[in-house]
Amino acid sequence: MLSYILRRLVLLVPVLLGLSMMVFVIGRLLPGDPVMLAAGPNATPQEMAALAAEFGLDQPVALQYGRYLAGLLQGNWGRSLQTRGPVLDDLRIYLPATLELVLAAMAVAIVVGILLGLVAAVWRNGWIDYGVRLVSLASISMPRFFLGLLLQLVFAMWLGWTALGGRFPLTGSPPPTVTGMLTLDSLLAGDMAAFWLALQHLALPAIAMSLSPLATITRMMRASTLEVLQQDYVLTARALGIPPGKLLFKHVLRNALSATLTVIGLYFGWLLGGTVLVETVFDWPGVGLYATKSILTQDFMPVMGVVLCIGTLFVLFNLVIDILYGVINPKVRLR
Repeated sequence: MLSYILRRLVLLVPVLLGLSMMVFVIGRLLPGDPVMLAAGPNATPQEMAALAAEFGLDQPVALQYGRYLAGLLQGNWGRSLQTRGPVLDDLRIYLPATLELVLAAMAVAIVVGILLGLVAAVWRNGWIDYGVRLVSLASISMPRFFLGLLLQLVFAMWLGWTALGGRFPLTGSPPPTVTGMLTLDSLLAGDMAAFWLALQHLALPAIAMSLSPLATITRMMRASTLEVLQQDYVLTARALGIPPGKLLFKHVLRNALSATLTVIGLYFGWLLGGTVLVETVFDWPGVGLYATKSILTQDFMPVMGVVLCIGTLFVLFNLVIDILYGVINPKVRLR
């Protein structure tokens, strides 16, 4: 197990190297002048030349990339042309917000999706099964930004149950920063009022992001459960009189989860890189919104930082999923 984990971590290096090279080259090939956008319309040629020299943009692309890699080895992720600040400091602010949103969305999708998949498989071809399949199809077909707008209209504007956008009220007192995730920091501080406010802001964007993975997990869980229910050991257990609840949750669920884990791991990475629309609709200050603003101003160092962060987390999430295979199914040995 340990050797397997070490091999996966070593393979992370060429993956991130390839990602960084691809994004760096594409960023330099795009039309436009990032220095002109950063300097402003009234900047003189001398000021633009000084700004380009300050950030090393007057050097050959290969040399720029080499300096960037050397900086990464020293913990320097570059500086933003727009803010003039270190990209790593910006990521420390924006990344926890995105992680909080993704983890909340996946928690809803995993819990509800697994339960709905089990229920639909047990009552196969019944009205519950047809209802679950219909809802799953509608959920996976609906664009997330449109669903977000509908949720805002109904729950925030008409009913007033939740906040319209943002992470926390501007006039409120957020909890002391420990993890950067407001809900978790509120619990750590024992501030239930702040937790409730943070949860009100988190609810709608998390639900909007969760429906697509929820639908996929439900369909995958239903198919896996139906397959497991036809296995000989399940039929034998039924004949021996094992209670249906114990059989379902102790034996069927554990084996049906194996195929569903793959989808869960992929969706973690997909949601990390696909939060742009939801974060824009709900004005959620995460890496998706940060990367979008950086792309519009051709500020490529923040984009590089976001890509490397998401790539690293994607590999780590899938590594955790692979390890869980061995925990759930002892027949799977990671070597």
